Amino acid sequence: MRPPFPRTLAALTLGTLLLSACASTDRVIVDKQNVDEAQYQQDLADCQATADQVGTGRDAAEGAVGGAVLGGLLGAIFGNSGTAATMAGGGAVVGGASKAGGAQQEKQQVLKNCMRGRGYRVLN
Repeated sequence: MRPPFPRTLAALTLGTLLLSACASTDRVIVDKQNVDEAQYQQDLADCQATADQVGTGRDAAEGAVGGAVLGGLLGAIFGNSGTAATMAGGGAVVGGASKAGGAQQEKQQVLKNCMRGRGYRVLN
């Protein structure tokens, strides 16, 4: 009987993709009372450019490598070479998604802080 790792990995991957699809760096809700729309759009674009400096790709890659190493080690300890490879793959997905999610949250926070710094009342 084959271990259920491929199904577990598929479920983790799907869940990760769904969570990452929900995160967006341009989701900022501002009280627009007495706000010049043209200036708001310019400030938002500037702040998004600032938030884009957060390295989500690098963080995701680091998380994937760390997850793969940890998963491979655990698989080797508790199973065989097949288990180690499966666990390494799962660890890479989970580690990469975790780091990318953290970087995405940091990006969102940078965007909100930037908009607050420009005098907007950020509601979310």
